[in-house]
This record gives sequence, C-alpha cells and structure tokens, in this order.
Amino acid sequence: MNTSERRQRILEYLKGADRPLSATALAQKLAVSRQIIVGDVALLRAAGEGIIATPRGYVLERPRTGVVGTVACLHSGEDMERELTLMVDQGCTVENVIVEHPVYGQLTGPLELSSRYDISEFIRKVEKNAARPLSALTDGIHLHTLRCPDQETLDRTVAALEREGFLVR
Repeated sequence: MNTSERRQRILEYLKGADRPLSATALAQKLAVSRQIIVGDVALLRAAGEGIIATPRGYVLERPRTGVVGTVACLHSGEDMERELTLMVDQGCTVENVIVEHPVYGQLTGPLELSSRYDISEFIRKVEKNAARPLSALTDGIHLHTLRCPDQETLDRTVAALEREGFLVR
C-alpha cells in the first residue's frame, strides 16, 4: 500500500468510527509505526481534512447539531473533574477548553467529552502524564465551548455552573 492509499484508509477508518481512534490503533490496523500515522494525519490536516486530535484520539469534524454556547469558568485544577462532570451530566458535550495566553493569544485544546467515561479517561491521561490543565496558564480562568441538544439544556448547564461557583459573569 502506498502513502496515498494509506491516508485514504485513515480517512475511511475515521469516517466509520463511533469513537476517537488513537494513532497507535490506526498504526496497528495499517501495519505501520505510530509516527507514520501522526505524520499522515498532519499532512491530511494540512490538505484541509477536518481531523481533530482529542485527548483520546483522532475524530473527524462532524456537523454541529443542537445549540452551541460558550461559558467562562474559573476554578482550581482540583475542581476540573467536578466542573466537567457537571456539564456532561446536564446533557452537553464539552467541545474544548480555551485560554488567552499573553504571548500566543488564544490557545484551544479540543476535548469532545460527552460522558463520565470520557471524563475519567481524560483525567487518567492528565494524571498519567503529570500534565497541568491549560487553565493553569491563566490562574484558572478559561472558556468552554458546549454543544447541547437544545437551549433548555444549555440554560440548565449555565445555571448549574453558576450555582456551583464555576461561572464567571
């Protein structure tokens, strides 16, 4: 299989996936190294393919359905799991986290968290890598883009964030 065929297969696997696919999983399917997959994905993205790298693997951008909103939050790193759980328990998907860096400007980390399982895997990866959340760069202030099935769900989520003291008004 040549490189063009391999990249096409990567896209096919991503189109057929119902969950994120890691570079390691794709490498095993295609009998190449993880680094080859990372390079292929970078070139596919440079060519305009809507591939998003999430903490759990690659996904294709999907058309947004429902209502999308942005919330400004503030909390310590210890409250990250509680904040994320609150949002998914209300029925939203946490698409990303955004911080305003004084040198680099806006930094966005894709999350795509829709369930407690997604959150536990994300937290496990953060702990395993001794990573600090992006909000550590901004003294805890950050934004989240939320995708919710309807306006009522978004409103309920905002109210819950405010009730728990996470919301910046």
